[in-house]
Amino acid sequence: MTIGKRERLLCRTKARVTPGKPEQGRKRQTGRAGRRAVEDGLMQSKRVKKLLYVGLDVHKDTITIALAEPERNGEVRSYGTISNDLHVLERLMAKFKRDGRDLRVCYEAGPCGFGIARRLAQLRIECLVAAPSLMPKKSGDRIKNDKRDAIKLARLHRTGDLTAVHVPDATDEAVRDLCLARTDAMNDLRRTRQQLKAMLLRLGYKYSGKSSWTSAHERYLREVVLPHPAHKVALEDYIGTIRLAKERVDRLTGQIEVIARDWRLWPAVQALMTMRGFQVLSAVILLSELGDLARFSHPRKLMAYLGLIPSEYSSSEKIRKGRLTKCGNAHARWILVEAAQHYRKSPKVSKELSKRHQNQPRRILQISWTAQNRLYRRIRNLIARGKRSQVAISAAARELSGFVWAIISEWRQPGSIPVERQFTTCVKSPRRRYKLNPEIKSAALAGANAV
Repeated sequence: MTIGKRERLLCRTKARVTPGKPEQGRKRQTGRAGRRAVEDGLMQSKRVKKLLYVGLDVHKDTITIALAEPERNGEVRSYGTISNDLHVLERLMAKFKRDGRDLRVCYEAGPCGFGIARRLAQLRIECLVAAPSLMPKKSGDRIKNDKRDAIKLARLHRTGDLTAVHVPDATDEAVRDLCLARTDAMNDLRRTRQQLKAMLLRLGYKYSGKSSWTSAHERYLREVVLPHPAHKVALEDYIGTIRLAKERVDRLTGQIEVIARDWRLWPAVQALMTMRGFQVLSAVILLSELGDLARFSHPRKLMAYLGLIPSEYSSSEKIRKGRLTKCGNAHARWILVEAAQHYRKSPKVSKELSKRHQNQPRRILQISWTAQNRLYRRIRNLIARGKRSQVAISAAARELSGFVWAIISEWRQPGSIPVERQFTTCVKSPRRRYKLNPEIKSAALAGANAV
């Protein structure tokens, strides 16, 4: 052995036994596993460095932009203002991506809609539409402008303090806008009718019939004799406006029923129509407002989204429950409250409801029948305890939203909702006992052969 080889061997031996070295006692990864760990670490560090958070303060004509670096104490700066044009925004996003950065864009939900979010999704750019009411705000902050709003959005998006809203599908949003147009027409009709009745009441005319806006009531309005010509002109104008508004409501209702049959959620509408209180119009309005119910992992989250849970102000051992929060979607909440009115009557499968039960799966019919029994008992028990009818109906609407969630979940994934034993139970009341009608049972089991 030569002197050079001997010295190198002695140096290696000393390096192995020398104490205090950082490598002593540490297992060194070699081979493919070691290379993979090193590559994962490098890729992770590069991915963090490439992130760029972009905050957009969107208005009708302009978009104010702010940028935030990915580090916790990284720089947050204002970039400038551009026109509210998708082509200009696309060129700007392409400019940000030239440096190899991964963009995280956010903006507030507002009157400008979801066009920016859908376009950025097509460009494979992650975009979050934030809920304005859930954004954290400093109590002493009294200065607000577009630049500060964009910087605030970028900073909160970096820290993960923004709550995203659901971005509906373009077709679902179109159906929802059609339903909203019908609701606006109905509100115009109701408002004009109230204005006409208020004018007649001021002049001393009172209708003595049982119900208003029937054929008999319309004949009464035609026969009213007003002394002054100005009142006659106003009365004829109100009657003409009511006629046009009613025609508009009927026209939009017919269009909703036609368009809904080509909608991708039409099978879900048919499944929801197996429940009492839901027909084509109410089912389409509810599903167009709620969208994809799969984002609610539990029915309690749907109830909270609809604002049907009671408010609470508790401290220590004191628990105080208040009125309903009424947050979230007011249109969908209104539909559920209106549908809950039908469950005040005893459980029954009417002739019209049995037609809607045809060719429906057995479990969906079981959920529908369970809802009738449970909600009827719920309303009767609350009223017997001295609760007002409005409170009982609101409680039934909250539970009805849970049954809606169950039906849509069963429609989407058959077998996901277990079979309820209440299907064969009887509804008990202090005065009467409602037994399970054989016709009801046969109607509920009609869909078993179709599955």
